[in-house]
Amino acid sequence: MNLKSVFSEIIHKLKIVNIFRSLRARIFILIFVTGFISCQVVHFAIIETYEGRAVAVRTTEAQTQARILADHLITYGYLQDTSSEIVGAELDMLANLYDGRVMIIDDNLKIIKDTYGISEKKTIISEEVVKCLKQGDNGTTSVYDANNGYIEITTPITQTRITEDESGNEVEVEEVVGVILTSVSTDNISTTLDILNQNASSIELIIIIVIFMFSLFAANILLKPFDRITNAINDIKAGFTNEDISVPDYLETEHIVTAFNQLQSRMKTLDESRQEFVSNVSHELKTPITSMKVLADTLVAQPDAPIEMYQDFMQDISKEVDREATIIDDLLSLVKMDKTAAQLNISTVDVNEMTEIILKRLRPIARKNNIELTFDSRRPVTAEIDEVKLSLAIMNIVENAIKYNKEQGWVKVILDADHQFFTITISDSGVGIPEDSTDLIFNRFYRVDKSRSREIGGTGLGLSITKSAILMHRGSIDVDSVLGEGTTFTVTIPLSYAK
Repeated sequence: MNLKSVFSEIIHKLKIVNIFRSLRARIFILIFVTGFISCQVVHFAIIETYEGRAVAVRTTEAQTQARILADHLITYGYLQDTSSEIVGAELDMLANLYDGRVMIIDDNLKIIKDTYGISEKKTIISEEVVKCLKQGDNGTTSVYDANNGYIEITTPITQTRITEDESGNEVEVEEVVGVILTSVSTDNISTTLDILNQNASSIELIIIIVIFMFSLFAANILLKPFDRITNAINDIKAGFTNEDISVPDYLETEHIVTAFNQLQSRMKTLDESRQEFVSNVSHELKTPITSMKVLADTLVAQPDAPIEMYQDFMQDISKEVDREATIIDDLLSLVKMDKTAAQLNISTVDVNEMTEIILKRLRPIARKNNIELTFDSRRPVTAEIDEVKLSLAIMNIVENAIKYNKEQGWVKVILDADHQFFTITISDSGVGIPEDSTDLIFNRFYRVDKSRSREIGGTGLGLSITKSAILMHRGSIDVDSVLGEGTTFTVTIPLSYAK
């Protein structure tokens, strides 16, 4: 076998595998196999029912004729004298009627008459015959031999004998004096079964063809809604439309379409957010550059400017450079936060100690702004977290609470925990957040008070970084604020990190 034939065989097998992976092919196979098996079951059920019924009817008829014959045998004393032409004629008629064989057996198991004429005066050893002699009507048997095509029936020959009981009264007693062993041919039943099988096979072939066509039709009809979904998705992918899909044919298609529309809506939102983000980044990076360009052009336009002007302008340019660097640093932090949770460096951390270190770093800023910064630890807390990322998140919240506070204000940090989560609550007496802005403060570059944010050096990225870090820890952050009175951030993080 050459390499080309090997590849051809592999491709052929892959095509077969792909066909059986198709839902359309599976529905077709399911319907077709169900119909085919049903046909086979009905076919064999009819044949078996007919055969059983036909055998039972033929057995009953033969037994009735044999009982009539048994009475005639007693009437004409055939067991003692077999010369009766009437009984002989009846025996031949019975044998010819059922295309079989009739044997008359006396109570000594001697065959006194055989319509075949080959076993007369011989002794027969048969369990059925012995049972019939002993039990009479209760011992009547019929055995169907489908392989050899006959029914063997035993019928007792009984006569009434008058005898006296223990009281001396005359009573009639039935006694078995012989057995009629009848072999009934079932060739006509077999012939009828063959005809039924041929007819049933022809009808079955027609039904299977109909089922085959119906299976193809049903599979295509049932999967048309899914084809419409596929075509609609391909149109959206190709950019021909961005409308929501509607295929309400089945509950399953409704669920698929609803999930896709939700995904599409989310993608639209993300795309709008991305465009807005790029616009904001461009604006935020362009503003310091524009300021530096204006300052530099002013200096270039005044070659004889005094040294003090140069110093003032260079200080302003340095501040703009620092602001540009801060924006870039925050953007890099945000990009890192947007990566998957697999980037977390999880370790077991003493959260009390971590919070103390964060507040220690921020206390100089608080003292500079005359803000009282306090820490209330309700209980020792140890958790599985990324210390660097979560420290940055908590630091951003506390730093904002300090910066956007009132003169002689306060910031309180409370650490608590239960058996599943630990909670860090940061409250302040600051300027507060308008109610219509509480849902927007985590958006990138969003500022409640743009003039004040620029004045204190904010980039509008801190809370976005904070939320990303908290979500990476499978946590949550809630905001409760009253304008002019203060704000409370509640951060909830699981004690154990689950991947």
